[in-house]
Amino acid sequence: AARNFRTSESSGGVCFTAWKCECAKMRKVVLITGASSGIGLALCKRLLAEDDELHLCLACRNRNKAEAVRASLLASHPTAEVTIVQVDISNLQSVFRASKELKQRFQRLDCIYLNAGIMPNPQLNIKALFFGLFSRKVIHMFSTAEGLLTQGDKITADGLQEVFETNVFGHFILIRELEPLLCHSDSPSQLIWTSSRNARKSNFSLDDFQHSKGKEPYSSSKYATDLLSVALNRNFNQQGLYSNVVCPGTALTNLTYGILPPFIWTLLMPAILLLRFFANAFTLTPYNGTEALVWLFHQKPESLNPLIKYLSATTGFGRNYIMTQKMDLDEDTAEKFYQKLLELEKHIRVTIQKTDNQVGHSGSCL
Repeated sequence: AARNFRTSESSGGVCFTAWKCECAKMRKVVLITGASSGIGLALCKRLLAEDDELHLCLACRNRNKAEAVRASLLASHPTAEVTIVQVDISNLQSVFRASKELKQRFQRLDCIYLNAGIMPNPQLNIKALFFGLFSRKVIHMFSTAEGLLTQGDKITADGLQEVFETNVFGHFILIRELEPLLCHSDSPSQLIWTSSRNARKSNFSLDDFQHSKGKEPYSSSKYATDLLSVALNRNFNQQGLYSNVVCPGTALTNLTYGILPPFIWTLLMPAILLLRFFANAFTLTPYNGTEALVWLFHQKPESLNPLIKYLSATTGFGRNYIMTQKMDLDEDTAEKFYQKLLELEKHIRVTIQKTDNQVGHSGSCL
């Protein structure tokens, strides 16, 4: 059939154009937030290496970096479709604009990787590290960073805690806006969240779900991600939308370089490689860290357990594999958190509408 279309191209090109459009419709469309570096970039490369007929849409804050990534991906996979949507997940106006653009471009989305995230100004708790070294939990401590890291946080222009808005709420609004592209009864769509082994129930509270009063907003936001994923399954599975969470392990990315500078990681590498024989969480490279993210993409989402977290793991000899971990949460708390997010969304929309109206009135006076 392809040969016939190509023959027809010389006699006018109409049939060939129709053939190309039909092929484009058949491509799976995958949206990846935070696609220009780290886990997101490695994920793009691995997905295209396995299937260069995908349509990848890179959702990035920095357009110049995204353009460079797009050019590199197309140089390696010229038959792929790679497009860009500029979005800052920590800015809701940007999320609304990007969502509108995506709804104009696509009829459906097959998968969204909710990968963008921040851990601002991480501080190492030296006291906890010292005592942990001489405890039975030393392996667990290094695998999860439990109790080792505190972070600063700030308020965004939207009046929200920055870590919460970037890691959780911005993505939640993105999903809400893109529901028409995600909910289809004919074939399921996937949401795949980059969570963490550092998601701790003890660092999350329904009464302070933005974690404005604590010192571990990253851990709280990742636990919130786990709760949200469970609630989304409860509310959207019947509409063909499925959600799962993964942990990429400890990979050297911008997040980890924020904890310790690259040269310190280099000095620690012999000890880390030794520790990897006892703790499988040290994936170390972004490529290894994407193991669970890529694996999930090839599964039937309706067959996956929504209460399980899928972990990228690497043996001491460097072999990648997938582990599973039952999440420490309950569905009632997940649903309560989801309802709180809906309330916050309603409040945000009212606030934005009032702001838009005020801008419109001031403009008409001018």
